Amino acid sequence: PHARGPWSPDMLHGRLLGGLAARALEDRHGEPGLHFARLTVDLFRNSPLLPVTVETSLVRDGRRIRVADAVISTSQGAIGRVSAVLLRKGEQPDGERAVTTPPWDEQPPSGPPAQGRGGWIPPFELWQLSGWGLPGPGRVWMRETHALVDDEPLTPLVRAALAADFASPLSNSQPDGLRFINADYTLTLARLPEGELVGLEATGHASAEGVATGQVTMHDAAGPIGFCLVTAVANPPMRGTR
Repeated sequence: PHARGPWSPDMLHGRLLGGLAARALEDRHGEPGLHFARLTVDLFRNSPLLPVTVETSLVRDGRRIRVADAVISTSQGAIGRVSAVLLRKGEQPDGERAVTTPPWDEQPPSGPPAQGRGGWIPPFELWQLSGWGLPGPGRVWMRETHALVDDEPLTPLVRAALAADFASPLSNSQPDGLRFINADYTLTLARLPEGELVGLEATGHASAEGVATGQVTMHDAAGPIGFCLVTAVANPPMRGTR
């Protein structure tokens, strides 16, 4: 039951597709010294609650960069695709950067997470740090409560890929609900998250004629880890889910 999404009771949640693809790509193409710097998840077809297959392929394997793709399918056909860029770790350049993203001033949560309302309860712990859909940067802490695959612990990459899908509701919501459903998300990571908590801060939204784009900065308890950018299309509003 926790695999269903908020838009329909029989619809597989899109966040799981990014998580499953990240798991497969990490397992088959990960390597010590190579860092998953980008993960682009295309969510081009809704799926009912069916078994999911992930097939991966190596696109390029160079000295400093590796590129791999994944296709996510059910018995009804392909429902998504994912591309990953892995970069070789090296010496960090010294000196000051012209632009830096500072750590946010939110401390890790100490109280219980928010309780879901309405027909859909988030299948993860959620601490809402700002008013939902109100002006200003929306902020949340998230923590997964379910295994993606039975009896497997979540890796930091998979944890980040699952959390990144929340960039869409966080950046595209308004006070009366969520009126956009995302078609993709692109997660970029300078480093992997430490610990179980992932924080998201909405830092941008633009929309016109039913098409939206939004961005968030992603954090862990130690500071910023990367960014996520989404595109979304207008959809009948989803209300009372947070």
